[in-house]
Amino acid sequence: MRIVIAEDDFILREGLALLLRAEALDVVATAGDADEFLAAIDAHEPDVAIVDVRMPPTNTDEGIVAAVEARRRQPGLAVLVLSAYVEQAFATELLAQGSSHLGYLLKERVGRVQEFLEALHRVANGGTAIDPDVVAQLFARTRPNTALERLSPRERDVLALMAEGLGNAAIAERLFVTDGAVHKHIRSIFAKLDLPPTDRADRRVTAVLRHLEDAQRRA
Repeated sequence: MRIVIAEDDFILREGLALLLRAEALDVVATAGDADEFLAAIDAHEPDVAIVDVRMPPTNTDEGIVAAVEARRRQPGLAVLVLSAYVEQAFATELLAQGSSHLGYLLKERVGRVQEFLEALHRVANGGTAIDPDVVAQLFARTRPNTALERLSPRERDVLALMAEGLGNAAIAERLFVTDGAVHKHIRSIFAKLDLPPTDRADRRVTAVLRHLEDAQRRA
């Protein structure tokens, strides 16, 4: 796995590089701003880009803009976005482009090395990895009496784990239920949200995110 890291904090950037190299992963370049990052994408054609949301010169959305541009230049590039806290607008903007090969994690998750590495590999393999705290805050910010209110507590648990990018087996393991029970909850969720049922993980997550984005617009 060939990786480019874009992070303006030198200590975090080098710490990430050391961590990944210790796991026998190939960090081909690091960058401190968006221009350096895009130059590295063109030069090295990596499999995965790890990108900070806020980068110089304005420290607003340079990282998100650069990530979108990198995916345009290199279709299929896996992108794992890091943020110091939940950037709701940036999260929904990026995820609206499609959930395949995409992750959005809070920087504190990097300290939980195993979780971080699992998310990185999931994104590299074409899946989705959304920080549980991001999912929780997106749910919390939806207004009452939306379609989400029709879901049972267990269905909300399943939906949150779906939005993180977990498949049926992983959800069953996390909730200590059977695969069959998870499948039943998912069918019920899609029925209540008026979304077409499917077992394809990417499409499930995309549907969940679109629903959350719609709820955000109405809030």
